[in-house]
Amino acid sequence: QVQLVESGGGLVQPGGSLRLSCEASGRTCSNFAMGWFRQAPGKERELVASIRWSGGNLAYGDPVKGRFTISGNNAKSTVSLQMNGLEPEDTAIYYCVAGCRIILSAMRSARSYDYWGQGTQVTVSQ
Repeated sequence: QVQLVESGGGLVQPGGSLRLSCEASGRTCSNFAMGWFRQAPGKERELVASIRWSGGNLAYGDPVKGRFTISGNNAKSTVSLQMNGLEPEDTAIYYCVAGCRIILSAMRSARSYDYWGQGTQVTVSQ
């Protein structure tokens, strides 16, 4: 059973930056992928960014392209999300996700990820 431990998040003013981190334990599979989804009140969960270690593939949600950067360490099963230029629309609960045997075309789907963290709140406000 994979467990995810998240850190980071909090309150930041518009234009500011935050960094989220996540570590996975209990990983036993190959073709592992990790990333972040978010959910704002009244909205569906959406991809923020994900990384698929086999192939080194990255995927970003359109609203965050050019502002957020995902990085990680396959050997340590860790992933981080650097968020710059934060906007009020980025306010949401951010979930660390992980999954096994995720194919490239499925990286953007929440259903591809079997493991979810507890979530961490990110609030962008004056």
